[in-house]
Amino acid sequence: MSSELPAPLLDFSHRADLDIMVGRWGYQPDPRELPAVYQHMTDVAFEKQSRFWLQDIRRRTLNDPATTQWLLSKYFPETAQRLGGRLFVAYLVGPALHESIINQPDYISAQAYDDKPYAISFFGDEGAAIRWLQIQQTDKVRY
Repeated sequence: MSSELPAPLLDFSHRADLDIMVGRWGYQPDPRELPAVYQHMTDVAFEKQSRFWLQDIRRRTLNDPATTQWLLSKYFPETAQRLGGRLFVAYLVGPALHESIINQPDYISAQAYDDKPYAISFFGDEGAAIRWLQIQQTDKVRY
């Protein structure tokens, strides 16, 4: 019998030095777990008034289409409205998941979010993801 505890689904914290919410996903979740986890993220982001999120999903192995649809049509727009400005989410992904996401027929590039209350971009490098969020912060006067 192992005494190791399972990894948490999400380690979510605010990096005050960067004004970025960082979420590190521990494993591929069952889609039924996600609404409560996303509600927690919204609550923390609202408390910190942070609209800039880094989501490290490198330990996740697939992208659930129903969850993606919910995020894009309901969760992200409602969260941006609740936070009082445009929401920016940088996803840090592994190579296999990145390929799977960008090769989906309904994939939307970062530039296509210009007319939305949120923007999403995918990265294979954490430094590049943070730089993208910082650029959005310097431009946030526009939002």
